[in-house]
Amino acid sequence: MSLIGKKIILGVTGSIAAYKSAFLTRLLIQSGAEVQIIMSASASDFITPLTLATLSKKPALSQFQKNETGEWNNHVELGLWADLFLVAPISANTLAKFANGSCDNLLAATYLSARCPVMLAPAMDLDMYQHPSVRSNIQKLESYGDKILHAESGELASGLSGQGRMMEPEHILAAVEDFFASKSDFKGKKVLITMGPTQEALDPVRYISNHSSGKMGLALAHAFLQNGAEVYVISGPISLPVDKDSFRWQDVKSAREMYEAAGALHAQMDICVFAAAVADYAPAEIAPEKIKKNSASLSIELVKNVDIAAKLGAQKKQNQIHIGFALETENEVENAEQKLSKKNFDMIVLNSMKNAGAGFQVDTNKVHILHASGVAVESDVAPKNQIAKLIIDQIKNIPVWV
Repeated sequence: MSLIGKKIILGVTGSIAAYKSAFLTRLLIQSGAEVQIIMSASASDFITPLTLATLSKKPALSQFQKNETGEWNNHVELGLWADLFLVAPISANTLAKFANGSCDNLLAATYLSARCPVMLAPAMDLDMYQHPSVRSNIQKLESYGDKILHAESGELASGLSGQGRMMEPEHILAAVEDFFASKSDFKGKKVLITMGPTQEALDPVRYISNHSSGKMGLALAHAFLQNGAEVYVISGPISLPVDKDSFRWQDVKSAREMYEAAGALHAQMDICVFAAAVADYAPAEIAPEKIKKNSASLSIELVKNVDIAAKLGAQKKQNQIHIGFALETENEVENAEQKLSKKNFDMIVLNSMKNAGAGFQVDTNKVHILHASGVAVESDVAPKNQIAKLIIDQIKNIPVWV
């Protein structure tokens, strides 16, 4: 695929793998991309700015200030200019800065200002790459929607052999080309995603809820956005960092509020993904004041909440796709198949609490995808952004809109 017309910021950090950024720059330029290099301060210890400037045909930037007159490199403009922000290699130090919002150089400031998708290609020694702090930073960046081009295995600069080598430039180019090729798969499609938990008030200070973090729903929202869709998100209360301006975002609390918000949008949607963990029941009455601890026991009458997916599934139009989620603890597949039929889903994603690394709060998941057509696909335990890509790919196979 040609990258003609694509604007790419290529960040280069202090790593022995920095020499590969010269090859990567040449490949991107040869493919037609316009490349702007931004180097961290230590990157120039491994490769000269002159080399990268010559290959990119643009000055390789590293400082906020351009010259003695006070003219400066505007990190905000750079972040808005790019179609893709790619850092290859990215060191453990810069990973930590990006993950935690540290902003002490031009590269980090541009990352925090970028509105485009982000790809990061780590490079470091074997033990560093496997260290829990590095793995945690990688998972945090994935939760932001950044795509990690995971390190490859082979001989390392230390003499050790294992995972830690920066992905080869040819493989990075292929990932970039795949990204731009798939970005238009859902172009012109309107996608509705419900996500997170709901909160059903008992009184002004207490509520019934569940352990949903919203991580899977947010990963799907990012995946659809990166594939060109116009994404509408209706989210229960979550504590995840998210750029809500990238989406048509609505915050709600109760199942009733979520149903009303989803119902108002449903008719104009092409795809609806019901990923929220909606409370099945709510208190029959909400106490006007805080319930006091006056007795040894307390009885609360609960009434069934509206089943949002089933209610809107009954209204589904012929050209709409509905995707459901199920989390089961017993008879998982059988229960998921019943929901698939009962709620008029085209596809259901089954989570099991019995699988280590799956379920609420964690950054990974393991799913069993069931199509109404009878096709079934099962994943391994993987980061939720990878699971989101798998789900997206399965939606592409649903014949109703292909």
